[in-house]
Amino acid sequence: MEVTFTMYLIVLPLVFLAAFIDAIGGGGGLISLPAYYLAGLPPKLAAGTNKMSACFGSFTATLTFLKKGKLLLLPSLFAVAGALPGAFIATEIVKKLLSEETVRLIMFILLPLVAVFMVIRRNKEYPVKPVTRKTMLQCFFIGLGVGFYDGFFGPGTGTFYILLFTRFCGMETVSASGSAKPANFASNVASLTSYLFGGHVLFALALPAMVCSSIGGILGSRMAIKKGAKFIRYIMLIVVFMILVKLVIDWFWPNLLS
Repeated sequence: MEVTFTMYLIVLPLVFLAAFIDAIGGGGGLISLPAYYLAGLPPKLAAGTNKMSACFGSFTATLTFLKKGKLLLLPSLFAVAGALPGAFIATEIVKKLLSEETVRLIMFILLPLVAVFMVIRRNKEYPVKPVTRKTMLQCFFIGLGVGFYDGFFGPGTGTFYILLFTRFCGMETVSASGSAKPANFASNVASLTSYLFGGHVLFALALPAMVCSSIGGILGSRMAIKKGAKFIRYIMLIVVFMILVKLVIDWFWPNLLS
């Protein structure tokens, strides 16, 4: 597929914005993936190219949080260990077996519950707990489940990591946001590997998008560290409602046209 200058104008600024938001509270895929569709890429090529640029945004965000001491390394590694197989298996399932409509239906039911929970608990800080063997096991299964979701559907992956890390693993919000980044990077890499095997990456567009995503990841993670937990929670809440709106549009728009 030939890449035009107009495609760069559409994709690159939106990929930067997506990585910036994703580094703070997750949900960057809500911006970057539609950008590739808007540029004219077919679904699988858009998904694969998006994963390649997203990898570098989550990678630079990981390095920034690590440098600032806002990343719990050992729990993150256990989450990575779960995210890698979860995302790869889910991507293979999506490519070969299941319809996206089933996933949309599940998320259409789940996301309003998540949104209500976040509104009620928007200023809630769960007690910070010491890292134990139980924490490691929880992080592994969180990585497995959310990684599977990332490979299967995607939008809001970072948001779900933060929610689960704070609720079940006793992390404070900024550290949870930082610790989510390696797992998010791992699931992006796993999904990208699957798409690369299928030849679903447009390198001429993905390479410059990687640069924009990397810069967005650095600036977004710095903003999250500077502004703190309350700011991150508000971004997460916005992301959840954005995903819900997207699901409503995806669900009802085809029916309105038919």
